[in-house]
Order: sequence, then structure tokens, then C-alpha cells
Amino acid sequence: MLKAKKPDSITSFLGSGVNIEGTIEFQNTIRLDGNVKGKICSNNGTLIIGEKAVVNAEIIVGVAIITGEVNGTIDARKRIEVYPPARVVGDIQAPAVLIEAGVMFNGNCSMKARTIPSKNTIDSILKQSILLKNPNENKNKKNL
Repeated sequence: MLKAKKPDSITSFLGSGVNIEGTIEFQNTIRLDGNVKGKICSNNGTLIIGEKAVVNAEIIVGVAIITGEVNGTIDARKRIEVYPPARVVGDIQAPAVLIEAGVMFNGNCSMKARTIPSKNTIDSILKQSILLKNPNENKNKKNL
């Protein structure tokens, strides 16, 4: 069973009186209690969406912890945690997902781990592709 993890200390906070339209980029941990429309991005940061928050955005983060309202896609590299009284409308993707009873969720959930091929793997695939397209070229190289 996936246990909720306590987030790192909050380094940024946007209170309930804040309205933002645009792109938010951050590192570490941010808590949103206001209204956000646009895009929220962080390579490995933790996004906390508080109970009073209303977020209409594409979200790409390391970890998403939600108790407020989200309309839009959520793509987390590590995990997504959703707690009541949260409302999530949109597709979510993360290697680990926790949705507690009492949450309103309307969307698709994908729990595929993200894998980024190494340079060696990519080079190997490209070589195989070239050999398959030109098998005679490979024979000529062996005869030299």
C-alpha cells in the first residue's frame, strides 16, 4: 500500500487571495491556495494544492499533493496524492497514485513509470534501424 509521504519544507506559498494567469516554474516545494490558470512546471519539485485552491492548468511536476480543485492534466514523475475534499477533472499520470475515498475524480489514470532511454540504447536502436533498411550495405562492410 502506498503511504503518503510528508513533503519537504515549503519554499514558496501563494495564498487564497492570489490570482495568477500564466506559467509557474519552481524548484523544491510550493503550496497554492489561490486561483491559477495556465501551466505549472517543475522537474522534481513538489506541488501542494490546498483545499481553497482552484487550478485550471497543465501540471508537470515531481510530486503532486492535492486537496483542492484541479481542472487539467497532471503528469508527475514520482507520485500523485489526492485527498478529500479534492475535485480533479482531467487525466493524471504517475508511477504511483493515491486517491483517498471522498475525492471526486473524473478522468483517466495512467500508472506507467517514466523511462528515458540511455544514449547507448538510442544508438543501438538507430544502428538496428539502419541495418534493417539496408541489409546489403551491412554485407559489403563485412567483406572489406
